[in-house]
Amino acid sequence: MSGGTKVGRSREEAGAVDRPRSMIRLGLIIALIVMILDQASKWWMLEGVGMLANPRVIEVTSYFNLVMAWNRGVSFSLFWHEAEYMPYVLSAVALGIVAFLLSWLRKADRPFLAVSIGMVIGGALGNVVDRLRFGAVTDFLDFHVLGYHWPAFNVADTGISVGVALIVIDSLFGSQDADGEKGGTKD
Repeated sequence: MSGGTKVGRSREEAGAVDRPRSMIRLGLIIALIVMILDQASKWWMLEGVGMLANPRVIEVTSYFNLVMAWNRGVSFSLFWHEAEYMPYVLSAVALGIVAFLLSWLRKADRPFLAVSIGMVIGGALGNVVDRLRFGAVTDFLDFHVLGYHWPAFNVADTGISVGVALIVIDSLFGSQDADGEKGGTKD
């Protein structure tokens, strides 16, 4: 074996080790950005706009309002229940999903997938913060057309929805390795 080959393998091995680390870092940075944007926008709505003290509908355009809504369930208020322990149950479920996503992020080998997973993690954590602080998630974005309203949502929900959509796109159209198999994670 020549010395050049050994050095080449060492560089390849180093690149293989650095790539997952950089994907983890990228995903965590995106998660932090989504979580900060979510919490900042909720603070602005509650304190800056004063929705906490004075809930109301603020018409921004003919199809978009700012509103104050407390979601005590999950998406579209599914699993809503008045039990005092529900925010903790829903937070525990969300944290379990985040743990799964973190293990998936550790295996991600492409920036697109790392960003997508990071968006979901950041959104989930943003909503967990609300559940633990308020017992419900702060929703305030209200889109409507012809009297039909989409359920109010927030930046965290947007991060989750867009992140999941990008993960689906990645799974359908992601890169293929030399054997023609879909890439995305390393086993």
